[in-house]
Amino acid sequence: MLVTCVAIIFKTVLLFIFAQLFTNLRIIVKIFFCFAFLFILSCQGEKKEEVKAKPRIFEGYHPMLDEIIRSKDGVFRGINLNSKPEVIKTIESAVPVERSPGHLYFEYKINDETNYSIDYTLNKDSLEEINLQINSNDLELANYLFCDLKDYYANKLPNPTEDKGYVVYNCFEGQRKPFVVSLSDNSSPTQGTINMVIYKDK
Repeated sequence: MLVTCVAIIFKTVLLFIFAQLFTNLRIIVKIFFCFAFLFILSCQGEKKEEVKAKPRIFEGYHPMLDEIIRSKDGVFRGINLNSKPEVIKTIESAVPVERSPGHLYFEYKINDETNYSIDYTLNKDSLEEINLQINSNDLELANYLFCDLKDYYANKLPNPTEDKGYVVYNCFEGQRKPFVVSLSDNSSPTQGTINMVIYKDK
């Protein structure tokens, strides 16, 4: 009789334990499915923003020319000689590092390796000369940019002449040469330096 009672009590305890475990398991499963459902919803709700590539300005040339020259209009960056200083300030995206009645000087950093500066010379509120200098610690890149600038201006202003490391492009209007573009690679063994001067022919 005692053994039977103990067995009944033992079975009852086991049933109670299993019932509790089953109840807890159901709660855990419900919580798991709730989190899984919320996770799926959040993944579906997140719209992946497509990174649209910026349209190229100068296809076939190094991408840095898009930053340096910026526009096919004008002789440089959409600017022509004889432009007013207001035109230059509108086109340039930075504040001049140096400024005077006859001078606007800008500096730009492309990356840790490469930067460039533009010096605009003015005479009586009229642009007389543009001086571009590109500096790069990457000599291969500097050579690439020099060749691309050379090709670009050869297409824009045909029949360049080369002399002592300078490439000279003349813009003719009848018998006149209203402006000249002079391009040179002045790189050293450790530093790439490209200079371009655009000036009125005298």
